Amino acid sequence: MSAHDSPEAIQAETRKYIMVFAGLAVLTIITVAISYLDLSIGMAVALAMVVATVKGSLVAAYFMHLIDERKAIYAILALTMFFFVVLMLVPPAAFSDHTGVSTEVAREADGEHH
Repeated sequence: MSAHDSPEAIQAETRKYIMVFAGLAVLTIITVAISYLDLSIGMAVALAMVVATVKGSLVAAYFMHLIDERKAIYAILALTMFFFVVLMLVPPAAFSDHTGVSTEVAREADGEHH
């Protein structure tokens, strides 16, 4: 029996997992509460995404044991987060990138006349 398998170590590890579970439960309640707030859809989604990111980080760090891994794992996670942020910024950037052509001009160009 190693020192890591001692009853005290097992209790400490179990306590840590219970605390993470409690944190996830509280964050889930916060996510549901966000849906009842009088926020714009964009703000509500952004706030829910922040809470989901924290929840995902807790799951990855503790339940997937990534908190004890080497620096390469953190580099991969950082790169993943970077590309995630880039992908989240693509739709707003594409939406704001318009040519300035009005709808009426576009309809006339397509041959639609009223």
